[in-house]
Amino acid sequence: MTTTSSPTPEPVGEVSITEPTTTLTPRQTIQAISGLMMGMFVAILAGTVVSTALPRIIHDLGASQSSYTWVVTLELLTMTATVPLWGKLADLYNNKLLVQLSLGFFVIGSLVAGFAPNIEVLLGSRVLQGLGAGGLTALVQIVMAAIIPPRELGRYSGIFGAIFASATVGGPLLGGFLVDSPLGWRACFLVGVPFVLAAIILLQRTLKLPTVRREVKIDWWGAVLIMGGVSTLLVWSSFAGNKFEWVSGWSFGLVAVAAVALVAAVLVERRHPEPIIPMDLFRNRTVTLSIIASALVGVAMFGGSVFLAQYFQIAQGYTPTKAGLMSLPLILGMMVASTIAGGLITKYGRWKIYLVVGSVLLPIGLALFGTIDAHTSKYLLWSFMVVLGVGIGLVMQNLVLAAQNDVPARELGAATSAVSFFRSMGGTIGVSVLGAILANNVAETLNPGGASSGGGNAVPNIAELPPEVRTIVENAYGAATADLFMMSVPFAVLALIAVLFIKEKALLTTSGAERLAEEEPDI
Repeated sequence: MTTTSSPTPEPVGEVSITEPTTTLTPRQTIQAISGLMMGMFVAILAGTVVSTALPRIIHDLGASQSSYTWVVTLELLTMTATVPLWGKLADLYNNKLLVQLSLGFFVIGSLVAGFAPNIEVLLGSRVLQGLGAGGLTALVQIVMAAIIPPRELGRYSGIFGAIFASATVGGPLLGGFLVDSPLGWRACFLVGVPFVLAAIILLQRTLKLPTVRREVKIDWWGAVLIMGGVSTLLVWSSFAGNKFEWVSGWSFGLVAVAAVALVAAVLVERRHPEPIIPMDLFRNRTVTLSIIASALVGVAMFGGSVFLAQYFQIAQGYTPTKAGLMSLPLILGMMVASTIAGGLITKYGRWKIYLVVGSVLLPIGLALFGTIDAHTSKYLLWSFMVVLGVGIGLVMQNLVLAAQNDVPARELGAATSAVSFFRSMGGTIGVSVLGAILANNVAETLNPGGASSGGGNAVPNIAELPPEVRTIVENAYGAATADLFMMSVPFAVLALIAVLFIKEKALLTTSGAERLAEEEPDI
């Protein structure tokens, strides 16, 4: 195909690409993404292996219910704030090196967490893990899009579905086993370190990517303002209703600081030649709607499901190991739905129908969980989890696919990270706000009108409580968890509305690297 020498929009310096791109065979592709699979395994395992251990960790360290939320929130917050920066770096530097760097942060964070003497050090380690998670969240999907055409991505989603399932299913089970074993909960953080090191080695040996070399101008002001504004907003959503009232001087002050920083970021992004989040992305209807839907799905998905492990252990009295087993239907629903949908998308090239079906199932599953209490049958819980899991499996990855399919190759990194960024931000806000509400509801139920209703009560070890107190605590956590899921339903409904307005476009048959060579013929 002959290309013209039309100028590339907003060129920055001289551009060159080494290692010319060629179409990979399925076997070569699997070899190339083997390190990415291991990296994804580590990222997912790092979160799921801790989920069943958190009640025991918080109890052993003498921390509070608000600390329980912060152990989850800090990693999500750091990941959310750094995803756009990682995504932009992916458009400028070697992606293999960036993935290895993000895995390195995981190693350091995991080692610090494993030997944390108190809750403060543990929270600090979660920041490092979140930095690594931000890199993996943005980079894995960017690299996939670079070497695999959108039409073929579904073929490999089954492989990633198996990786996702093994880490997600195995994580809670492994976490519960370690907590109940003589090794204790610290092993939950250390168990992923060998996998991280193996991933770094695999990436070095198998992943071959073209190296883009060009004069770059990093948008440092934009990065600082975006991370500062988002972090301030997330800190406010975590503390409001807990440390101070929603309507208070602190609330107005933090929201004002966040608003000023984000408005300034938009002004900087519009003028910088290499913006972290190109404002032009929001002129694309598919990308904008995918971002809106992802943010709303993040609130609905993370906001409710992150507290399920706590519900199983405190409201229903399961051991950490059994709590991990209880989550199997949710994970299997996600795995089966994403794998089957991926295969069908590759075969027939149609993708919107799966987004719509998943977006319908999400509010239904959340509403079903809104009916639970401390005595809900495990069979009902399993059926609710299947509905919710299938909904999540059909929606989450396909929103990224829709955005990647509708942008120029030079904006793949920015578009991918933008969708992931807003999903993470929605999830972080969901965890923060709903966690504060759960803490307040439980404290108010256990101590009506008491001074401790701000969420500072310690998380109980249900096995150590007298029978009459245990029943009260179980009922309090059961009712509070149901309220969280019901509060998530409106967000899932809004996500469905956004998905309905996304226009389906035929999936491209060339990889991101091949499209980049066509878009920039003079390199």
